[in-house]
Amino acid sequence: MATPADQRLLELLGRWLESLELHTKYSSLDDDSYWKIQPWSEHQRPTRWIIDLARQKTVALRAHVEKRAKSGDTQFSDALELMAFLANLVGSEHIERYIPVAEARNERDLSSKVPQNGADDTSEQPVVTATVTATATREMPKFLGAKRAPAPSGTAQVARNERKPLATAKPAPKAPVRLPPKKPAAQPERAGPTDVAKEQVIADAARLVQWGRKWFELPELIARMADRPALPDVRRILKENKAAIEKKVGNT
Repeated sequence: MATPADQRLLELLGRWLESLELHTKYSSLDDDSYWKIQPWSEHQRPTRWIIDLARQKTVALRAHVEKRAKSGDTQFSDALELMAFLANLVGSEHIERYIPVAEARNERDLSSKVPQNGADDTSEQPVVTATVTATATREMPKFLGAKRAPAPSGTAQVARNERKPLATAKPAPKAPVRLPPKKPAAQPERAGPTDVAKEQVIADAARLVQWGRKWFELPELIARMADRPALPDVRRILKENKAAIEKKVGNT
């Protein structure tokens, strides 16, 4: 019978194989298309032979897990999970050199966006020019007729009629003045991590320094842990609390 650890590992290896199949497809893309096809995190783009090697090793590891599960070995999958945890926490040296997980549901369509935008731009421009020319030809006779009619009357009426179009033309700049709605959109971006998250980052940093990790390695190591803030927030927390972390390490 497969243990819960066996099931977790088999599900994880299945997701990895699906991701590596997508990476095999993406290996033929140019650099610009590759960085747009998925919402990638920071990493170095893997080469084709690295992807093929990772796929071979993943298939071999899945075969080992299935064989040990059938033989009743209940500690093999637990040992693999512990090894994966320690490799990410202690043994990793080059954080950016990894193959990120690619999911089919996050894949972006690179071919449909450019022609649609181009078609919309070209379709709107002729309509605008046509309406401008049409309104210009229709309004010109009206203005000429309005000026000829009050000519025999007194000069005071003519002056009043000439001032009325100027008064109606002034309210035009009212529409583009409304800019305040842009400010609330920037407020959610300023909201940083919670106090609990900051304390977790400080504690993780102190523990990793005690284990011999260097200061420049801490942001990426902590950001990859579960339930931790994003990489820019982690860097800011470490920078603001560097003295407190060093003091905490010295006290221990």
